[in-house]
Amino acid sequence: MRTKSENPVQQTSSTTVTDSSSTASMDPIFHLIRILPFSFLRPPRLRLKLPSISLPSSNVVFALVLLTYFMVVSGIVYDIIVEPPGIGSTQDPYTGAVRPVVFMSGRVNGQYIIEGLSSGFMFVLGGIGIIMLDLALDKNRDRSVKVSYASAGISSIVLAYVMSMLFIRIKIPAYLR
Repeated sequence: MRTKSENPVQQTSSTTVTDSSSTASMDPIFHLIRILPFSFLRPPRLRLKLPSISLPSSNVVFALVLLTYFMVVSGIVYDIIVEPPGIGSTQDPYTGAVRPVVFMSGRVNGQYIIEGLSSGFMFVLGGIGIIMLDLALDKNRDRSVKVSYASAGISSIVLAYVMSMLFIRIKIPAYLR
């Protein structure tokens, strides 16, 4: 038995190339449907301009990203699916008066709508504080502007942290004690 390299190579002098899109291999009915209407019908020559959509500015993109972040951390998906009330209410055991409650105390995986929005606002406030700290590091700014950005950023971060810890302590009474 011969190996592959020992087999004689047969070459043909004429090679035929078949094109799959040629009209010879096409179905005659398809050919009629494709060609016949365009033999007497002509498409109109419209001079339509394509609408040009410009890219949004960086501030618009930042605002959309920040709004999306706020909606996600506020629990908008939970609010849409579960449909909790805006705020709750409890009855005072001594006076019998009904008073509003903003935080669903004792339930970690449940929230009122206002609770989610206030927590989401605190998270966004902390994020904006970090952005302000980044802006304070810019070398091209005046010293007073840098100090203003740094102080506003630090105060935003501290306020967001303190309020978030307060929210957690209201929600879970025995947290970190």
